[in-house]
Amino acid sequence: MQSWDVKMIQNDLQQIEYKIEQAKQGSKLSADHVTLIAVTKQLSVDQTKVVVEAGLKHLGENRLEGLLPKQAEIGSSVTWHFIGSLQTRKVKDIINTIDYLHSLDRMSLADEIQKRAQQPVRCFIQVNVSGESSKHGLADTELSNFMQQIESYDKILPIGLMTMAPADASEEDIRKQFKRLRELRDEMNQKGLLKQPMTELSMGMSGDYVIAVEEGATFVRIGTALVGSIKE
Repeated sequence: MQSWDVKMIQNDLQQIEYKIEQAKQGSKLSADHVTLIAVTKQLSVDQTKVVVEAGLKHLGENRLEGLLPKQAEIGSSVTWHFIGSLQTRKVKDIINTIDYLHSLDRMSLADEIQKRAQQPVRCFIQVNVSGESSKHGLADTELSNFMQQIESYDKILPIGLMTMAPADASEEDIRKQFKRLRELRDEMNQKGLLKQPMTELSMGMSGDYVIAVEEGATFVRIGTALVGSIKE
């Protein structure tokens, strides 16, 4: 572990936090609080420890094979977010080790979580706002029905919606998609489909988190822009 790595991450963190604050101040749609998730999926265990030493307390992983070794070394001193598509057969190995799931996108997954979880799991419902065939997530037209089906599942706590904008989309298109996710959350809340209204939006990554914050993101998932300096 090298101190220069820690300082580099802290410098990057300061810049990102500054941009987030500027975005919040410049938009009437922004949330009061934005949680920054450091996406450590491409980092080794030792590199992830550097990220934690730099002061990051929310870590995002997208694979079982990456998550469990880091949890074994780092433990519960941080908040663990599973941000990748979760295979149904791996639910039993993951669901009771994480704090947030950002990729609830189908009934078979909901059924398995209900079966395996020992306590309610905070979940984001993933919505494929862009309609890309390569992306996971529910179509916006499927959202109401899905929420009605999971309403009785006591091991699933739907706290908000998640989406990913296309990497090559224009700023205008990205903004439209983030706006649409916010509108969907508000529409679902107005319908009263859940016991508790959803308050969160997980959207925005290294290339578009400023737009996401301007459109109301409460969680942003940042990898390269934050931890890219320590990748081997």
